[in-house]
Amino acid sequence: MSTVSEIPAAPASVVIEHFEKRLVLETDCADVAQALRSGEQDFVLLHVVGTEEAYQRRHVPGALHLPHREITGARMAAWPDDTLFVAYCAGPHCNGADRAALRLARLGRRVKIMIGGIAGWEDEGLVFAAGADPGTLGRAA
Repeated sequence: MSTVSEIPAAPASVVIEHFEKRLVLETDCADVAQALRSGEQDFVLLHVVGTEEAYQRRHVPGALHLPHREITGARMAAWPDDTLFVAYCAGPHCNGADRAALRLARLGRRVKIMIGGIAGWEDEGLVFAAGADPGTLGRAA
């Protein structure tokens, strides 16, 4: 018996519950990129870590720079209450997206994190935007 099968796999119902819970909390770089390319962006993408200078050097196209420490009720009042926010940070080594998600949820806001963050975006070979403007990823032809 291998170490893989030494501990039995969970029943399907447990697996379904686990992954449904993950997917209501997370999205990934490929899904975000597809939504941006297709014009089906039904969320606000937030770059939640780093300085303004770091954001201007490189960020995911369409993302607004709003560091997690600056997420307040007053700042979020700019968006309707039912807005879905997608937060990302530097990558798996960073908890900025988690911190942003927690702040947003405490404000009663809908939120997911984009797993992988900037590192994941780069790993996928996706393009970055630069400058103060959020930029766009562009649509697929």
